[in-house]
Amino acid sequence: MVALNKILYVEDEPDIQAVAQIALEGVGGFTLQICSSGQEALDAFESFAPDMLLLDVMMPGMDGPSTLKAIRKQPQGRDIPAIFMTAKVQPSEVAEYKALGAIDVIPKPFDPMALAEQIKVIWNKYHPV
Repeated sequence: MVALNKILYVEDEPDIQAVAQIALEGVGGFTLQICSSGQEALDAFESFAPDMLLLDVMMPGMDGPSTLKAIRKQPQGRDIPAIFMTAKVQPSEVAEYKALGAIDVIPKPFDPMALAEQIKVIWNKYHPV
């Protein structure tokens, strides 16, 4: 099984970043690269070489879907599993995110104590043993 260690996390809201960082690093044991914008994520992507992308949908400038599209254009970004974290979870919106190539969508607000486990479950569905 492919192990999930490194997550590139893109979120423009500092308070949400802090809670997710504790949930994913402290509880989940993941290595996190936190980016506050889509452009920052593009700049960090190649050097960080994440196993997974965790993207906010609504961000100023380059939103999550645009960020994912830009990462997908990079050779090593084509097959990176991506999850969107958003409050916009109407069935049509979720279908749109999945059409863009997201493997799942985690609704906001998320449960910090359950977030790491949620991500592991999604990862294991994508990478079955």
